[in-house]
Amino acid sequence: MKNAIRKATAAILIGMCITGHALAADDEGPNAKIKALAWQRGPTQSALGRQATLAVPAEKAILSEADSSKFLELTGNLPSPGINILAGESWWAIFEFDPVGYVKDDEKIDADALLKQMKEEDGPSNEERRKHGLSSLTTEGWHIPPHYDTATKRLEWALRLHSSDSPEPVINYTVRVLGRTGYERVVLVSSPQTLDADVASFKEVLKGFDFNAGEKYAEFKQGDRVAEFGLAALVAGGAAAVAVKTGLWKVALGFLAASWKLVLGAGVALLAGIGKLFGRKKSGP
Repeated sequence: MKNAIRKATAAILIGMCITGHALAADDEGPNAKIKALAWQRGPTQSALGRQATLAVPAEKAILSEADSSKFLELTGNLPSPGINILAGESWWAIFEFDPVGYVKDDEKIDADALLKQMKEEDGPSNEERRKHGLSSLTTEGWHIPPHYDTATKRLEWALRLHSSDSPEPVINYTVRVLGRTGYERVVLVSSPQTLDADVASFKEVLKGFDFNAGEKYAEFKQGDRVAEFGLAALVAGGAAAVAVKTGLWKVALGFLAASWKLVLGAGVALLAGIGKLFGRKKSGP
């Protein structure tokens, strides 16, 4: 639980600080240092921790774990190990592996019930957000209902939210790719205006994602660790899902879910300058 709260806190800081000064200037300050990071431009093959690899196509760029931590520091955030940041034409994404164990995928997802549960958590979530000086977030509905692809072992969904400090909707696009010992948590940062095109572009990139030998979902063996939750809990709370078993569900779910929502809502300012970051306006990094 302490580890889950640490991740949630880091996510809050990412959301708070990226909008504030990541692109404060085109050629000086943090922006210049971000440009100077060792961006690995595609086409290239990049390791994602010890569990997976990603084929990065042309006009995309990725940071190693070390430089991803530097990226967080340069945007005013605490460094977080185990994260890779990928930049596209008008979007960016966070990749992080969660070693929760083998998540069984035989559970049917009730999207309506999940949405009802999330809306009920808006109250407790916003109470926690106010304590941290954050704007409130109201769950409006699904932009893309949760669905699981048995072939790719990918769970995907997009949640539409409304922030009290902005007239623009906030849309979270989230992917969980199941593996043998856990799942890859992928968070896409995009603006509502370009989301559909960005999702299509990002899905093309995800075709190049693959778990390493021994880490693939189909390589599960008896005796492997099995997660204490299924697909629905990954949508409802992700890292907080295990709290269902500990009696801390109401507290942890509201806090963690709210924090990961913020990552996507507050990163839009970086999107507008992602082309400038690499000296291009539209064609990508």
